[in-house]
Amino acid sequence: MHGSFDLTIFDGHNDALLKLYRAGGLTAAESFVAGDHGAINGPSAKSGQFGGGFFAVFVPSPMDLDDKFTEMTKDRYDLPLPEPIDWEDALTVVMAQAAILFDLEKRGALRVCRSSADIRAALRDNKLAAIFHIEGAEAIDPDFHTLEVLYHAGLRSLGPVWSRSTIFGHGVPFRYPSDGDIGPGLTDHGLQLVKRCNEMKIVLDLSHLNEAGFWDVARYSTQPLIASHSNAHAICPHARNLTDKQLAAIRESDGMVGLNFAVAFLREDGKMLADVPLEQMLRHLDHLIEQLGEDRVGFGSDYDGAIVPKQLSSCANLPELRHAMANHGYSDALMSKLCHENWLRVLENTWGS
Repeated sequence: MHGSFDLTIFDGHNDALLKLYRAGGLTAAESFVAGDHGAINGPSAKSGQFGGGFFAVFVPSPMDLDDKFTEMTKDRYDLPLPEPIDWEDALTVVMAQAAILFDLEKRGALRVCRSSADIRAALRDNKLAAIFHIEGAEAIDPDFHTLEVLYHAGLRSLGPVWSRSTIFGHGVPFRYPSDGDIGPGLTDHGLQLVKRCNEMKIVLDLSHLNEAGFWDVARYSTQPLIASHSNAHAICPHARNLTDKQLAAIRESDGMVGLNFAVAFLREDGKMLADVPLEQMLRHLDHLIEQLGEDRVGFGSDYDGAIVPKQLSSCANLPELRHAMANHGYSDALMSKLCHENWLRVLENTWGS
């Protein structure tokens, strides 16, 4: 029998905390509760049956986003990698965004989840389920003292890099057409980070790693391989997308890929333009399911951090995506897997509970 949250979407990646941080931090948190800010907020989540997901803490690089997005509307582009960020600067921003996350929990807007059982309970209670995730490990010191403290605060998922270098490894640029084979893999510190995250059962998110770093994690990690918000390179040959060979490694590890809604990674021409039909998202889903199997695919929207298809500009619009999936012929059982069961499965296998 279907439960009340069978088609609730649990999502691999959003930047709601970054959006609130830029809007004023703790003073902007009330706007999330009231529903007048961002693609994800309390009322929109309820109306779109958005159950939560990985709430990313992200340290932004100083860059002109309008210039970046304009460049990404060209036939070919290769944005330079941003400069690395110092640990002290990164830690300040991470603490500020983590404080927003816990303030939202204090206000009753969401529940920070530390296990798959926590997520299931939150979904049953119609409470927004939030995983504390950090995108880019600039705030993690080489002795892992901050990792230890952040874990006890609730951190359960970490991306070693965003699209800039850290002491742990190297990210992929915003480059089209390209693949992720753009340089060396993990550093010695990066290999130690893999080992420590495995020991602590912290998810290692591969979405922004370059290809050499991806294969280093595949070689040394004992966890399922997870790319929280990535698409199929076979359909859109962008450096951020995953090749079929990478997808095969994720399948062999019994891992997971979340479909990224960011239009530049969906469109065959790699352009950051929002006129993307939902059929193009289904093409990526079909390819991911073909390569990974139906138990290893879900969503990683990148809401509040990217330009997404016009029809899905807010999580309140997610029923349109569900209708498109049903009309495409996805069964009820497959829909439930894609919407949240696959994420819960891989997290339980990674965390052990």
